[in-house]
Amino acid sequence: MKYLNKGVLLFSLGALLLAGCDKDENEDNFDTSGTYVQKDQMARPAVNTVFVNSARKDEFNTTTPALQNAAFNTQFQSVLTGFGYMQNALGQDKATFAGLLATDVLNVKTSGTTTFFDGTNVLTGRALADDVIDVELLLIFGGATGASNPGLTSDNVGANDKAFSGTFPYLASPF
Repeated sequence: MKYLNKGVLLFSLGALLLAGCDKDENEDNFDTSGTYVQKDQMARPAVNTVFVNSARKDEFNTTTPALQNAAFNTQFQSVLTGFGYMQNALGQDKATFAGLLATDVLNVKTSGTTTFFDGTNVLTGRALADDVIDVELLLIFGGATGASNPGLTSDNVGANDKAFSGTFPYLASPF
């Protein structure tokens, strides 16, 4: 089964690579006039998916980040209450953490460590190797010390199986 999955993945990637090499016949005639509409935003993976119900997805995705806390804090607190949330390892109460989550931006620290969370630095950016889902689960379910609910604080998905490149775009080779 493991080899079958790798074979299917390699075949799919090869088909995509070949399809991606074809010149788009409409490329020169692509119409860029008109009005563009924002349909999605996801600076912090999974937060929107978990905390925003389907009735408000479009509203969340089109709300300016500066206005998201006011519009969605109550809803985020309600979801946190359902999870039994009291306080996280950052010492944030429910309202403060809901405000952090509801404001869907990816911060960038222009000097120092770039990380989603490394135990010391919090949301100073996001490195390719950062396990964003584990950090989010730890902050939601780990309690004040980060040690509560150990079965809920990790997705148990290991690190990337390929080394990241040292040059732009820094992504790992697909093969």
